[in-house]
Amino acid sequence: MRLSKQSDPIQEAIGSMGPWQLIITIALSLKSFPAAWNQLAIAVIAPGQDFFCVSPTPMNASDSMLRACSVRVDDSLPEVPCEKFSYDDSGFKSTIVSEWDLVCQRKYLRSLVQPATQAGFLIGYLTFGVMADRIGRKTPVMIAVTVQAVAGLITAFMSRFELFLLFKVISAIATGGSLNTCFTIMIEIVGAETRSKLVYFYHIPNLLSFLSVPVISYLTKTWDGYWLSTSIPAFLLLSYYWLIPESPRWLLAVGKVEQAREILLQAAKKNKKPVEEVATAIESYETKLLASKTQGFEADSKKRTYGVLDLLRTPVMRRRMILIAINYFNGGMIFYGNAQYASRMSKNVRTNLAVVASFELPGLLIAYFLISRISRLKLIIVANFLMGICLLLIIPFYNYDVFKLALVAVGMSCMTVKIITLHLYTGELFPTVVRNIALAICSVLAKLGGIVAPLLIDYVNDIAYWIVPLIFGLAPILNAILFFWLPETKDCKLPDSIKESENL
Repeated sequence: MRLSKQSDPIQEAIGSMGPWQLIITIALSLKSFPAAWNQLAIAVIAPGQDFFCVSPTPMNASDSMLRACSVRVDDSLPEVPCEKFSYDDSGFKSTIVSEWDLVCQRKYLRSLVQPATQAGFLIGYLTFGVMADRIGRKTPVMIAVTVQAVAGLITAFMSRFELFLLFKVISAIATGGSLNTCFTIMIEIVGAETRSKLVYFYHIPNLLSFLSVPVISYLTKTWDGYWLSTSIPAFLLLSYYWLIPESPRWLLAVGKVEQAREILLQAAKKNKKPVEEVATAIESYETKLLASKTQGFEADSKKRTYGVLDLLRTPVMRRRMILIAINYFNGGMIFYGNAQYASRMSKNVRTNLAVVASFELPGLLIAYFLISRISRLKLIIVANFLMGICLLLIIPFYNYDVFKLALVAVGMSCMTVKIITLHLYTGELFPTVVRNIALAICSVLAKLGGIVAPLLIDYVNDIAYWIVPLIFGLAPILNAILFFWLPETKDCKLPDSIKESENL
């Protein structure tokens, strides 16, 4: 029994796409702005910035103090650590580096910011992901956006680095906590025929937010100005309380039929569909669920809760979860690594970021025209292979900044195609009862990759210039190869049970 052409009575009752779904999707897509502003902030609040040792005074006045961490003050004494620094403020009036002297012996603190942020997203994905599959989608989203807005605003006013990092991580936990759940709500309320293009439009704010990072940084020129400017808009997300309903598909999956009926009736009215069809759809859904039980399918989701172990319980689910997890880890490492790598190529930090971000647009257009026309697997495999080739070519062109930037930018286009398609594919591959947990775990792996990326760039890149491009180039090629062992999901009805998912 395969699912590729099964009907979906719920979508037939309320329509595949209408005003009800459109309003919700637009609202949910706006979540990408504060999320990207937080994740990509490291490139503009802690850029590669020249510094000078100004105290103590060197014994020889001709000694260069540029990037000096120690100084000789007496021939009879060893060099002593610098106690005070000044910073090149030609591009940035203040950064967290200049604010708290995150250079020399304190350089490791700067390297800690991005891994700590990614760890925050990781915790948020996992914690809120499990919560969303157990208590519903909407409540975790509202908790997360409230904490995100408050913690983000507090971060901009911290006078100590430790407090800045603490509240930045809290904001990251909340931001990550709502991202996947918002995406899950979206794919659970639209039909298969519109799902692919809607996911494309859902990612447009990712492009706009990436492009806006260097613009906001240029207008504010200070780390706290940037942070304040990007934290205040998060309070608009509190409007989700009125705009976003609970997922009716989740409500039906856990047996809360009357609550689902109320939401579906509202959707049918908004979409100008006969409300009588809602009752028929619910009855049809329950009939199919009962039939699946009598055919020996897994236990009714109304009588049990699902968790992480259900993703690993059977050989099929276990293999799929492992292969997808590797893809997300490598993808996270490459995406965040590329953004930070581009910001370190030259002193034109904002220009480099803007160029790399602008190349997401071709990726979006390619995804838009191809995602509903060709196989998900083919699109992901080709995008991964091309990305790997571009990043490997950085090695022979390493000394040519223009070519190097162009290769990173083209690689980012391929990455955009891959991210959009992979996110959609993952939501289609895993069933309703564990979908949010699966997305949460995948995002956790992506953030682990994001934790590794800055460490590679800050430390391994100093050992040999070719190591980072080699790692970033081979990782997507490995991703492409692994997808040969995964099933196609294009035009599939969303699976509700694990058995349905395994039948893909």
